[in-house]
Amino acid sequence: MDRASILFCAASLVVSILIAVVAFPFATVTRAELDASQTATPAEQMGELDLGEFGRVMILDLVDYYIENPPAATAGEAPARQVRFQGC
Repeated sequence: MDRASILFCAASLVVSILIAVVAFPFATVTRAELDASQTATPAEQMGELDLGEFGRVMILDLVDYYIENPPAATAGEAPARQVRFQGC
C-alpha cells in the first residue's frame, strides 16, 4: 500500500471516532428517562392519541373498541410463504 492510502485510512478512522465521541451524549438517555420508559402507564393517564385524519381519540376509547371488536381469529396455521429463488 502506498503512503496516501494508509494516511486516508488513518484519517477516516480518527474522524469516525471523533464523530462517535461528539454524537454519543445526544444518543444517551438519563436514568430517570430509562426508568420511566420501563414502567407501564395506566391507560387512564395516557390521554389522547392523534390519529391523523381520524382526529384525536382517547386511549380508553381505543381499548374499549378493541375489547368489543377483537381481531378475527384465523383458523389453523397461516399459509406457507412461497419462496422464489432468482438469479443475479
